[in-house]
Amino acid sequence: MRVSITKSKHGLAPWVVALTAVAWATLAPAVARPPVKKASVTPAEVEAAQKEWCKRFLRIGASYRQGGEGYKKVASEFIDDLYDFKHGSVFFKPTFAFGERTFRTTKEAALSYFIVPAPADEGFALKHWTDCRYANTAGVQTHGNLAIAAGNVCLTDDNDKVITVDKTFVFRKGSDGKLRLCAHHSSVPYKDPAADPCGKSSPAKSGSAGGAAATGQTSSTDGTVSTVGPGSR
Repeated sequence: MRVSITKSKHGLAPWVVALTAVAWATLAPAVARPPVKKASVTPAEVEAAQKEWCKRFLRIGASYRQGGEGYKKVASEFIDDLYDFKHGSVFFKPTFAFGERTFRTTKEAALSYFIVPAPADEGFALKHWTDCRYANTAGVQTHGNLAIAAGNVCLTDDNDKVITVDKTFVFRKGSDGKLRLCAHHSSVPYKDPAADPCGKSSPAKSGSAGGAAATGQTSSTDGTVSTVGPGSR
């Protein structure tokens, strides 16, 4: 489109001057403001969030075994603090979920998986887990305020049987600076691993509602993939 502006004998027409002033007043702030950069996630924050997930997961079962209804509050706080349901959408695919309940996109549905001993859900966090470890076997990627960790979580029951699951965690950093999960995919390995991918556990166990074992490592640089497994420790 071509626009032709002609001068009058007194210079540019007044309406042209007025429009130019309005356009500049509108565009100038946008030109002057630098783009807002979202806070980047660090490898240390990813590791802290994974350790916290393991610790708080074990705390649910420990509270349940103490009796009473306190475990429900512990589980609710676990979801609020580690999953981003309050601030955005969350895609949660639990290990043992199927049919219409395969994906949990609400807090209530996620909570059900962890603490409701019903036919559709087995109250996964209420089982007698004594240890929770993780290994970012595939690695960690960080992209601005998002971090993706892929690897394994190893759970030990009170008979010292170890259950290994494949995990992909996607953390999002909120305006409060905390990392919460916006995606969580969990599945059973196609074949049992030949060796424990999570390495040795720390001495701590989940003998009380406040105690838990949680070990592991993460390492990455922004926008890159870093493989961290038992062999790199």
